Amino acid sequence: MDYVIHILTTAGIFAILALSLDLLVGFGGMISLASGVFFGIGAYSSALLVKAGWPVAGAMLAGIGLSTLLSLVIALPAMRIRGVYLLIVTISVQMIFTTIMQNWRSVTGGDAGVPNIPPITLFDLKLRGVAFVALVAASCALLWWLLRRMTDSPFGRVLRAIRDDEAGAASLGKDATAAKLAAFGLSAGVAAYAGSLYAHYNSYIDPLSFNIGLSILVLLMVMLGGAGTLYGPMVGAVVLTILPEALKFLPLPPGIAPALRQFAYGALLVAVVFIRPQGLLGKAPSQRHAHR
Repeated sequence: MDYVIHILTTAGIFAILALSLDLLVGFGGMISLASGVFFGIGAYSSALLVKAGWPVAGAMLAGIGLSTLLSLVIALPAMRIRGVYLLIVTISVQMIFTTIMQNWRSVTGGDAGVPNIPPITLFDLKLRGVAFVALVAASCALLWWLLRRMTDSPFGRVLRAIRDDEAGAASLGKDATAAKLAAFGLSAGVAAYAGSLYAHYNSYIDPLSFNIGLSILVLLMVMLGGAGTLYGPMVGAVVLTILPEALKFLPLPPGIAPALRQFAYGALLVAVVFIRPQGLLGKAPSQRHAHR
């Protein structure tokens, strides 16, 4: 039972992280590989501040605020570029962040990480097991609802217009820079909240938990589920969390089992890309045109 609860909790936290990236990728058309940065800022901020005596809620809010502010500092000079150039910038930011976390030992503990992070408490009750799963599930539902309302609002329509034709949107008087900065800030804030949950759930974090491999995984979750749908990336997060665990139960020879599991994992992802290039729950181009 503990194993199932762990998988569900991990899937839920990654679902929140995938939601944050879908706002950028699916609605803003901005490919980013820096999810691990904002996820990590939320985790480290919350962990270090709580260990310093802050209340959990205050520490989480501080992490969200710091992550949002840093995202704006990063995004502002990058707003003039897009596509592969923006991707390169976010990769650079991700690599710099990991290097800083590994070498700023007096604060982050370096590769040794931050141990003994206190759990989240509610009315002096430590949230563990089923209670923590309920918190994560409620967070997923609330954030999905808020982001759905936001993407259906005039702001969301402006963001999609910029994604589809930035020059055309600008010619109609839409402020592309402000909209993209807002999307970056919101995405970073949601990612930081997911990072806070991750830190308090695991009670230990280290720099390798937030490296570029994590950012690639989250982008895969968004693309697998269907970018621009909000619910699709959450499904993608669940699939990519559960699938590797399910493959462990395949009756494979011990010597080659890990390699075969990785092969099966990769083959399934490639098959989905060829069969459903728009993602598991994404709409095909013909369906999108019909919807319009």
